[in-house]
Amino acid sequence: MKFVRLLLAAASLGAAAHAATTPNIVFILADDLGYTDVGAFGTKYYETPNIDKLASQGMKLTSHHHCQNCQPTRAALMSGQYAPRTGVYTVGGIGRFEWEQRPLRPVDNITELPLEKVTLAQTLKKAGYATGMFGKWHLGEDAEHHPAKRGFDEAIVSAGKHYDFKTNPKTEVPKDAYLADFLTDKAVDFIQRHKSERFFLYLPHFGVHSPYQAKPELIARFKDKPAVGGHNNPTYAAMIASVDESVGRVMAELDKQGLAENTVLIFSSDNGGVGGYTREGIKKGGDTTDNTPLRSGKGSLYEGGTRVPFIVRWPGVTAAGSSTDTPTTHVDIYPTFSEIAGAAAPEGQPLDGESLAPLFHDAKAPLKRQAIYQHFPGYLGAGDNTWRTTPVGTMIAGSWKLMEFFEDHHLELYNLSDDIGETKNLATTNPDKAKELHTQMLAWRESIGAKMPTANTPQEPAAAKKGEGKGKGKGKGKKKMKAEE
Repeated sequence: MKFVRLLLAAASLGAAAHAATTPNIVFILADDLGYTDVGAFGTKYYETPNIDKLASQGMKLTSHHHCQNCQPTRAALMSGQYAPRTGVYTVGGIGRFEWEQRPLRPVDNITELPLEKVTLAQTLKKAGYATGMFGKWHLGEDAEHHPAKRGFDEAIVSAGKHYDFKTNPKTEVPKDAYLADFLTDKAVDFIQRHKSERFFLYLPHFGVHSPYQAKPELIARFKDKPAVGGHNNPTYAAMIASVDESVGRVMAELDKQGLAENTVLIFSSDNGGVGGYTREGIKKGGDTTDNTPLRSGKGSLYEGGTRVPFIVRWPGVTAAGSSTDTPTTHVDIYPTFSEIAGAAAPEGQPLDGESLAPLFHDAKAPLKRQAIYQHFPGYLGAGDNTWRTTPVGTMIAGSWKLMEFFEDHHLELYNLSDDIGETKNLATTNPDKAKELHTQMLAWRESIGAKMPTANTPQEPAAAKKGEGKGKGKGKGKKKMKAEE
């Protein structure tokens, strides 16, 4: 019996030692924030002192990529899997846009993360972490898909409006509360209540997604500020300022509780900014922001739609003020957080990414994989029979980026190291490299079971309105969508 007690005591001490060495994890995710919308990534108009401070204390990942819009990024983050495995390619059903006038029928889209997927939160909870999520979930909010049933001990979901917003579950909200402030209040409270245990805090803001609503005193700050390039919208700037305030409040609370030195704090955005369309010839004007030097914006698989700011601060691990241009992506987050937490990977669920922990320790550390991929077998319109993207697959291997557009299977090849704006298609001048990468892309597509769009006989737009087009996804049928969606 004494021997058993000794074993139990040793196990308890081992568990305590493990807990002492595994840090807290805080992941703050902005919505629709463009790559250059942050001071540390280029803007001279918007003001992000707290995010910039975070970058000065940690590491910038300057070639980090998410999906072209909200929902598939969130599915990849929570599942650790590329879209062909989850079936979540975009937002809503395929009937959102009039694909009937195009030569391909999109692959049907799934709008809720399948229940058989073990989420990142479930994996960290199993490893002993307290888990909390406050903000935009976007992976199903019914009883069984709600984050409170997907591994989060605490979860309050809210998105859609920045004032007069609703929450799921229904929660008391102060009068005239601004959503970013409300969510940050909940995040700070979570930190305070769990300061004595390991925790995973996921704070996915709805800011800076439309509708463009901001606190009047912040709008006033930018009202008379001269524009810098395509950064010129005082309301949008004020929304960014509110997200920045949130980051600052979280940082301050971690300091106050003495937790900053043992907390991995990450800031990023779910997709590119809502801009670049005028330069691309998709719109005549009215861009909310601009992603220069990147091409296009949200909804596109050019860099402006998928390259996002990413900052990680891990005291004692990431070098202050460091950066890496190694290509990284959304599916890396699950294995990264799992390694940081000492958590076991879920059984029977392949993780498509690679842990970035070695990169956090050494910005020049090589990763094992050859490339990162995107597969988008659908359409995203921009109104007036213009398209942010048609069906396309992409891959990035080192500085090379290959795109295959599925309507006619033409290839575009870019060397991002000297052409980050994707202005020079090298597919015809460097056919050997294009062929090499395309062979890799085809092999990846086959290995992951990626579905392809099927042939369609194009209809005139007026006739298309009478067609089927509702798909099997849970979207609400066709409607004219804004680029913000």
